[in-house]
Amino acid sequence: MNEHLHTALSLTADALPVLPLRKGKVPFGNCPACTMNACGGRPNMKTPGPCTCPHPCHGWAAATADHHTVNSPVWARAWREAAAVAYHPGGAGLTVVDLDNAEAIAWARASLPATRSVRTTRGEHWLYQGVMPSANAVRPGIDIKSLMAYARWLGPGTGTTTALPDAVRALTVKEPTTVRPQAITVPALSGGGECRHRTPTYLERGIAMAEQQITEAREAVHATVYRTFLAVLSTHGRCGCLTDAHMGRLFTAAQTKGESVRHCTDAWTNARTTLGL
Repeated sequence: MNEHLHTALSLTADALPVLPLRKGKVPFGNCPACTMNACGGRPNMKTPGPCTCPHPCHGWAAATADHHTVNSPVWARAWREAAAVAYHPGGAGLTVVDLDNAEAIAWARASLPATRSVRTTRGEHWLYQGVMPSANAVRPGIDIKSLMAYARWLGPGTGTTTALPDAVRALTVKEPTTVRPQAITVPALSGGGECRHRTPTYLERGIAMAEQQITEAREAVHATVYRTFLAVLSTHGRCGCLTDAHMGRLFTAAQTKGESVRHCTDAWTNARTTLGL
């Protein structure tokens, strides 16, 4: 039996979702039916989505702990050409702290609780029990691999897997940038520009709902920010009620989700242009 397939099957026995990697440590490409995600795709979802393709498609989302799928004829070619075995940490309830050099390892030893560790080509993988969003370059030489990511299987490692600490979760939390948005001038309504929103509470509720919509976005954050800005401006953009403080709240919510000031400004400008403001 192929060495990588044998390894993968042994991992499925421990409910670890696996997938083959080709040369370069990258997943196999989508099959013709799934090219360019014509099937609906899965890479933007936290669990495999509507595509039921039997091939090892869609990168990390193809990872499975199903013994029969891994050992199926349609996966056989991939295993014959595979250069390594990978797994989906988030699918196994794990988070991998990928330490890529000696400096990163030294920082982890001084800053993080001890846990199971696995030697890599250049550093170590530290495995914690628990899941979180994945992120690259959270510190120099350190990546986080958990949800929507894959990691190479390099052996069981040594030590005992401990609970995911807050210190690791904090690595992906970006400090909100102090936002000083550019002041805008919106045209007044004809007839004196009287606000038709009845009470200030109506505007406050609208801004709070917009902040919540951005904050709760789990995917397509760029599009969510633009749509939210468009909705706010379509309702409140012509009466002169919006202030720099309101814009600042919306921009801060967007930046907390990882958006840059430039993208926020572009989204706001594009929304104004769409509405003719």
